[in-house]
Amino acid sequence: MPTPQIIHQFKITLLDTHPAIWRRIQVPETYKFWDLHVAIQSAMGWQDEHLHMFRIGRRSAIIINGNPIEDPFADENTHNGWETEVASFLNMPGDVATYEYDMGDGWLHEILLEGIFLKEKGVKYPRCIGGGRACPPEDCGGIPGYEHLLEVLASPKQPEHAQLIDWLGKKYDPEKFDAEAVKFAHPKTRWKRWQEDC
Repeated sequence: MPTPQIIHQFKITLLDTHPAIWRRIQVPETYKFWDLHVAIQSAMGWQDEHLHMFRIGRRSAIIINGNPIEDPFADENTHNGWETEVASFLNMPGDVATYEYDMGDGWLHEILLEGIFLKEKGVKYPRCIGGGRACPPEDCGGIPGYEHLLEVLASPKQPEHAQLIDWLGKKYDPEKFDAEAVKFAHPKTRWKRWQEDC
């Protein structure tokens, strides 16, 4: 008899956003940190154009981009994200990690393991089952830049308004999010793209 497949449910919250920008995703228990990174990028709406890092507690760091052995900040607590299973660090409901995306803008996310479930028949994973508010645009300057962007969008008379609309390239509704519209990128395809870009 085959072993039942296990699913991990995570809540991802972009820190310092009010009201919170968040997503709820379900992924296979076998996911590596690279796979989780790709799922977070897809669910949040980021474009995966920058470096990122997972931190678990004060002891352990997971460096995803680049070879940790060559990283000047690497130590015995630094691990390859494409080799390290998420479940080796996050395996009990309530376990928490920090995910940082774009070290310049400094987007910090709380990654909370909410629950562990059996895979549902006929359901494709990963999947997004909930969320709130649109992801900030890439390269908008972190939380301070994002808050300024919202102020300008809300005030058409501001001199920057037309320029900002032109920069966004489309109508941006900060309150809009549709979990059913999330399309997950394939981790191996994304990894190949990263290797070609490096």
